[in-house]
Amino acid sequence: MDARRAVWWRAEEGQVSAFVVVLVLGLLALAGLGLDGGLALAAKVRATGQAESAARAGAQAIDLAAYRATGALQLVPADADALARRYLAGVDATGTVTATADTVTVTVTTSQRTQLLSLIGISAIGAHGSGAARPQRGIATLEP
Repeated sequence: MDARRAVWWRAEEGQVSAFVVVLVLGLLALAGLGLDGGLALAAKVRATGQAESAARAGAQAIDLAAYRATGALQLVPADADALARRYLAGVDATGTVTATADTVTVTVTTSQRTQLLSLIGISAIGAHGSGAARPQRGIATLEP
């Protein structure tokens, strides 16, 4: 009986180690997706926050002459663009800014380096965030 068991055991040598290698690679891939996916999501949230803050900074470039003359809130597009870009430079972010007379739109693009997925050749994951702001009257509630 022991001789048969020994022959069977020797016949299966190497199959368990191949199974373990494949299993460990699969677990590492899942861990990489979890870790690096979380980092990519955090980078997207950070990029969106930066874009929204830059848009709010740009929306402070109100045309005071037009406001005093007519009471209409409108932006000076060149100043709004400059304020938004200054904010982006201050937080070390790169993006695009579009400013019109009533809206500032900012899109931030960033790249998150991967931790575990770099082992399989994915070195970075791109993330984008966007935000827009318009000048508003009022502090607690919006007024027309």
